[in-house]
Amino acid sequence: MPRPNPPADLVLTHARIHTVDPDLPEAEALAVRDGRIVWLGAAADAAAWTGPDTEVLDAGGRLVLPGFVDAHNHVRLGSDDACVQLAGARSLDEIHARIRTWHAAHPDAPWVEAEAFDYSALGGRMPTAADLDPVTGDVPAIVLSYDVHTAWLNTAALRRCGITRDRTSVAFGEAETDPETGEPTGFVRDFAVKGLSRDGHRALHELGVPWASPDRQYGRLARSLDDAIGYGITTVVEPQNSLDDLALFERARAEGRLRSRIVAALFHPRGTSAAELDAFAAAALEYADDRLRVGPLKLYIDDVVEPRTAALLEPYAGCGHHRGETFYPAEEFAELLAGLDARGFQCFVHATGDRGIRTVLDAVAHARTVNGPRDARHQVVHVECLDPDDTPRFAELGVVACMQPRHAAPEIAGPGQDWAENVGPERWHKAWPLRSLHAAGATLAFSSDWNVAEMDPMIGVYSAVTRCPLGGGEPWTEAEAVDVETAVEAYTMGSAYANFLEDERGSLTVGKLADFVVLSRDILRIPAEDIVGTVAQTVVVGGEIVHRA
Repeated sequence: MPRPNPPADLVLTHARIHTVDPDLPEAEALAVRDGRIVWLGAAADAAAWTGPDTEVLDAGGRLVLPGFVDAHNHVRLGSDDACVQLAGARSLDEIHARIRTWHAAHPDAPWVEAEAFDYSALGGRMPTAADLDPVTGDVPAIVLSYDVHTAWLNTAALRRCGITRDRTSVAFGEAETDPETGEPTGFVRDFAVKGLSRDGHRALHELGVPWASPDRQYGRLARSLDDAIGYGITTVVEPQNSLDDLALFERARAEGRLRSRIVAALFHPRGTSAAELDAFAAAALEYADDRLRVGPLKLYIDDVVEPRTAALLEPYAGCGHHRGETFYPAEEFAELLAGLDARGFQCFVHATGDRGIRTVLDAVAHARTVNGPRDARHQVVHVECLDPDDTPRFAELGVVACMQPRHAAPEIAGPGQDWAENVGPERWHKAWPLRSLHAAGATLAFSSDWNVAEMDPMIGVYSAVTRCPLGGGEPWTEAEAVDVETAVEAYTMGSAYANFLEDERGSLTVGKLADFVVLSRDILRIPAEDIVGTVAQTVVVGGEIVHRA
């Protein structure tokens, strides 16, 4: 082969490249020039692309995949080391012990802040202010659930926030009240919808909650971005932002922390005005390069199963008539989505319950009837409990299933956990139906939902393939597991397609951006139980080596 003129900037050789491109499924080497792939082929031919200034990366026979595209990753929300960490705390006594230890180490803290509270730690009931008061005293305390959909306040925080029996709706959520006394319990729902909104975040900051300060927000973002590139995630879809938050990404870019590419969706809470939609459209034009792109809209139709706020077709197990609520009446949501679709917006809609999911699919069908079919690629995000009758509708309507395989793990959602108990065994077959959706022709876009679950794509792939606990053990709903190749495609090409990036990313193809990862193990060939622990040894973005393990 004659040497091209000029030679490549980077040559990867002695690799087992799984391209996720059916036209050339495998290769041993590739060449990069000006940030894009210019050649793939046999290792023996790589020398023809190598000049005196070419950087040569020898993969040593290891597996190379396209860079992972995490389709739903809250890098801006992140995890906060300044908070009490409650992950793994399985009882109120353990929660108390961790808060007590933190409080002793931070006696002058203006707030006690904690995160990653697991609903099941209190044995099936929701927490109260009285549960927190013994270890927090007169210092206001806020505890965020692991899914960041609810907040738990002590009595001092209820006073600070002005929450009373006559004022239960605040900027950052809806306070629950005791059915007998009418007094606020300290449990606040709708935090993801209100607390993470522009107004909700401002309100928390004005209340003096340190977690909501700009510096703490940026610290979480920067750490999460470092984690993402370390895991081989070369594109992150940040699913819920306000216009105020875009400055954080600009700062990260200026400071060299934005090594992964970002797609930032803008949050569309109920009541979003026409002027705000105009501002969203303007932001999409302003932020439109291959490093930082703004454009999709994030909406909610229901909440989550654990506190029984997702919308189900039939009542929750043991709950009589309660089946959750949607945030919009079905007809109103259908008109809203049709209007956004008519303006050309792509919508990411959070839907976990089977009635919530059906409401979104019905709305997409209505939009197609009103506006005519278009390649909108609206997403149903989470798809936790799907009625089988709605499975084929994803492909029929061109709706993407943006899913998080780790959420279906037995130790998170299985028997004995709040998700499985609230839904009831007769509906377990509806849980995270990866295989059924794939078989029906739906586009699967996999993601982590960090910081709700671990960011590492290897944990997501393992969970999708085994439906087993992270440490091993019996699977749950294993009929909905998929094979490794399908899981890898959902984490690469599926997620790229879901975000209109398939011409640039998602596969290793001549002409596409040179985003790829060299893995320490061949996850396509090793036993599934060995996938976890595989690391990204080398990560390349745009032909530049940005991470080495």
